[in-house]
Amino acid sequence: MNVSVRDLMRQQKKRRVYIQRLEKLIPFFLFIIACGSVLTTLGIIYTLLSNAIAFFSHVSIWEFFTSTVLKPLSKEPQFGVLPLVAGTLTSTVIAMFVATPIGLMVAIYLSEFASSRARKILKPILELLAGIPTIVYGFFAFTFVTPILQKVIPSLEATNILSPGIVMGVMIIPMIASLSEDAMNAVPNTLREGALALGSTRFEMALKVVIPGALSGIIASIVLGISRAIGETMIVTIASGSSKNFSFDVTQSMQTMTAYIVEVTGGDAPAGSTIYYSLYAVALTLFIFTLLMNYVASMITKKFKEDY
Repeated sequence: MNVSVRDLMRQQKKRRVYIQRLEKLIPFFLFIIACGSVLTTLGIIYTLLSNAIAFFSHVSIWEFFTSTVLKPLSKEPQFGVLPLVAGTLTSTVIAMFVATPIGLMVAIYLSEFASSRARKILKPILELLAGIPTIVYGFFAFTFVTPILQKVIPSLEATNILSPGIVMGVMIIPMIASLSEDAMNAVPNTLREGALALGSTRFEMALKVVIPGALSGIIASIVLGISRAIGETMIVTIASGSSKNFSFDVTQSMQTMTAYIVEVTGGDAPAGSTIYYSLYAVALTLFIFTLLMNYVASMITKKFKEDY
């Protein structure tokens, strides 16, 4: 079959027109996808605010944020969020005390001391911890970690905030280690070579050159770890109990904001009741906490960012 040059030119022209039309549609398609995440966020905010407003029409905002008593099922219910905030902050602090030093030491080893072969083996194994379902961590904390801790701390209750806090820290280690290692690897090798040329040991080089150079990424990983700990649900739901105590005693049973939401949604709270709407008020508080953590991470990253 013979095809003339004119026919080939016509086919090529049609193909260009088709591609041009397709390229005009692609930005619109990508814009729709980008708007999807924004609209989802706005939908979440609207849902939380509208139902939280219904809650605050029955309970004053002042009582909610200042009262240390939370008794949603009593004859005279009281809705103070501070016991839940105390449980959330306590578990988060314990988790970060575990995750931050171990995660940074792992990141320093993988970035500065491990051979290429060791890094290829150890990093995937480390990241497996991030893939374990959190409900498994919860049962691990309740059935394994707590009995061990009770031998060391006899006053430790069967459900407590110490055990899930430690296990949450173990869960967060891969996040801090991986993100911190990526930040350390972004530091130019010329800085390392300069430090070694001046007589620094590899450990001194890591502490005085690499870590300061990667500080923005390291701090951002820690703040993201805090956000992860604040939003953790299943570990604290299983292992920390449901006692709404306003206390910072790690041996006691305490409840976090996420565990309270699970309790209310899984209980017998009728739709439209005050206790039902209280979960939206708690969820809104949790949303604000997470939003502030992300904002702080963004500000810290901008402040300490190094351009190479």
